[in-house]
Amino acid sequence: MTTTSPPRTGADVMAQFIPQSPFVAKLGIVAERLDGDEVRLRLPWDESNVTVGDMVHGGAIAALADVAVMAAAWSQAAVPESLRGVTTSMSMQFLAPARACDLVAIGRVLRRGKTLVNCEVDVMTADGDAVAKAIATYKVG
Repeated sequence: MTTTSPPRTGADVMAQFIPQSPFVAKLGIVAERLDGDEVRLRLPWDESNVTVGDMVHGGAIAALADVAVMAAAWSQAAVPESLRGVTTSMSMQFLAPARACDLVAIGRVLRRGKTLVNCEVDVMTADGDAVAKAIATYKVG
């Protein structure tokens, strides 16, 4: 008797990818929620992610937003046999400095096309203070 494993979901793909990506792991980004209408990721405070003093580097914040875009785009996507995906564009607005704190990114799909997914990400402190906003397009499949 041959059994077939159930198809993987996009959330499953992200749950496997995030801890295995060397760059994501280097930054310390962890997934808190990967399914449903919103994804939630956390960038724990680490003094190696600062630009000066205790201010979190804008590149670390942008990387967190980019990973949240990817996770949101895949969250409810059909999983093709050959996994491919890339952020095709991202606009980032930095709203306030993040000083010596964990950051949380909430990613949402705005519109899902056949292969292009438009997303938004809000980056905030763990207390909910706005730090950055990103609008991006991600290509799946």
